[in-house]
Amino acid sequence: MYIGEVSKKSGLSIKAIRLYEARGLIRTPARSGRYRVYNKADIEILRLIAEAKLLGVTLASLKDVIVYDENGPDWQRIKIFLIEIKAKLIAQKHDINERIKLVETCIREI
Repeated sequence: MYIGEVSKKSGLSIKAIRLYEARGLIRTPARSGRYRVYNKADIEILRLIAEAKLLGVTLASLKDVIVYDENGPDWQRIKIFLIEIKAKLIAQKHDINERIKLVETCIREI
């Protein structure tokens, strides 16, 4: 599929897709004449990038995680990365809950 359709399916702008390609986050797609032709794995990686950015993950850290072999993206490596993000979020949740308790204590004491 062409970049316009990928943009619609991934929710990313064409400019963002080209940026991620230029930075090596997605493989340079095959071409049909002047047009880039993307596949399903490209859309999945683009969605992953968009979601990871919402979580505060930097493009630089994603570049180390999104690697390709002859079969496409190394999904196992990506899965491990996501498990690490989940652990960090759980730790942040714990810290926030502790801060809330502290604020509640202050409120009660006033």
